[in-house]
Amino acid sequence: MKEEIIIAGFGGQGVLSMGKILAYSGLMQGKEVSWLPAYGPEQRGGTANVTVIISDEKISSPILNSYDTAIILNQQSLEKFESKVKPGGKLIYDPYGIVKAPTRTDIDIYCINAMDTALAMNAHKSFNMIILGGLLKICPIVDLEYVMLGLKKSLPERHHHLLPQNEAAIRKGMEIINKH
Repeated sequence: MKEEIIIAGFGGQGVLSMGKILAYSGLMQGKEVSWLPAYGPEQRGGTANVTVIISDEKISSPILNSYDTAIILNQQSLEKFESKVKPGGKLIYDPYGIVKAPTRTDIDIYCINAMDTALAMNAHKSFNMIILGGLLKICPIVDLEYVMLGLKKSLPERHHHLLPQNEAAIRKGMEIINKH
């Protein structure tokens, strides 16, 4: 098993932290992982993306030209990365930041209304965990127990009281993702 993932959106949407939590989760589950962030000088508000590879075998390079899965959270990222999903791959997007929806027919496209759900849950900071839940539903590359361990490792201790809220957000994401 090897999954090559790009997560892309605006800085401040939790793109990099979602990738970091996924990478920690894979490590704790005994997988080989790579986490390669990329962002402009204006981290909040500018575009950001992270490449995460989770594999049962050694990873030869963290730099990729195409991806098994793309998680897209804004229009600029959709325009940049939709064409880089491998045929037969998966694209997950939140329509909140998308003006023109994905159009490819050779990949599986999933829609997740994470922003609206986060607002309804009064948990806007859990937006990225809702997205992560959607990913784990369609691509169970790591077990939820390891995701929670990865989340605990990446959150400062003063925020550990938010772990149950984040787990609820992940579970909600698993419920609301829909194939397009």
